[in-house]
Amino acid sequence: MSQKIEIFDTTLRDGEQVPGCQLTTEEKIIVAKQLELLGVDIIEAGFPISSPGDFNSIVQISKSISEPIICALSRAKKEDIEIAARSLEYAKRKRIHMGIGSSDLHIQHKFNSTREKILEIAVDTVKYAKTFVEDIEFYAEDAGRADLEFLAKLVEAVIKAGATVVNIPDTTGYCLPEHYAKRIEYIFENVSNVHKATISAHCHNDLGLATANSIAAIMHGARQIECTLNGIGERAGNTALEEVVMIMKTHSDLGFYTNINSKLLYPTSRLVSDLMGMPVQANKAVVGANAFAHSSGIHQDGVLKNAETYEIMNPQDVGVSAASIVLTARSGRAALRHRIELLGYKFEKSEIDKMYQRFLIIADHKKRMEDPDLLELIGEFTNVSENIKK
Repeated sequence: MSQKIEIFDTTLRDGEQVPGCQLTTEEKIIVAKQLELLGVDIIEAGFPISSPGDFNSIVQISKSISEPIICALSRAKKEDIEIAARSLEYAKRKRIHMGIGSSDLHIQHKFNSTREKILEIAVDTVKYAKTFVEDIEFYAEDAGRADLEFLAKLVEAVIKAGATVVNIPDTTGYCLPEHYAKRIEYIFENVSNVHKATISAHCHNDLGLATANSIAAIMHGARQIECTLNGIGERAGNTALEEVVMIMKTHSDLGFYTNINSKLLYPTSRLVSDLMGMPVQANKAVVGANAFAHSSGIHQDGVLKNAETYEIMNPQDVGVSAASIVLTARSGRAALRHRIELLGYKFEKSEIDKMYQRFLIIADHKKRMEDPDLLELIGEFTNVSENIKK
């Protein structure tokens, strides 16, 4: 039986930490409504104590959204928790996401503290947050580099204090998939009350492993993935929502599913990109401009015969109307014929062979051949009006 994986979207919080990508409250509401249509389970709407603007955005998003849980970020400080609770006043379903560092690096150098003191603060503040909101998520910051025995002790303590979700962040993107999976596995084997809470994966992409680490986590017991559209976020970014969703959809044998309407992935990606002014790299998995574009002659020939030869996903499943055959100097005759026929012309094989030799010469001087270039090419060889498809 397939198991549901909760999708926790932090585009409006962690994603917005990208320099120059800040959104207005009105823009955040637009994104939040699209995320609701997309089917995310939780929207992390902001860090309310950080600024009056962030506080107001959470208030307004809470008023505008009905289905997803609205989540506000907080440090393990009472004043943060109070502000977070106030910002969620109008949310139909609300969650406070609070926490503190768990690695010795953070404990000693960031907090100038001890493991024992951190444990005490974590328990006290979870209990305090619980007086405002029932749904409490605790993040053990830098869990990817924390001592495993202490991490398990911390997780057990905050669950006992009332945490309903525990986030095991690879804050610095340090972990390899095998190592991160072993951390999740260790928690399930050594935390006696682990099944009273949801374990969540929050991975950063500093080594390009955020998606792989998140999938490794759910394969070892985590049931929530924290992610952003287009993988945006602090430094090299976060786990990309579209990637983990389509991995689970494509590899259905893993036994996981989400509530995401995958046909809205591409339009949602473009909306976020446009509003934040952050272009999506062309070779970005799932939503990049080249994700379903074929330029190699061998690949084009295969795709024209059967799309599954080089496509493991149907473009329409992610909201792309169709794959594209891009004409370059690496394209073959099959692709040239295909594009010419799309323009409404038909030629015999011998004619295509002659045109192809001229095509290669022109294409060597251009990065890609567009329709006007093809029409000019056709005109060099024949009276095009005689070759219009009937």
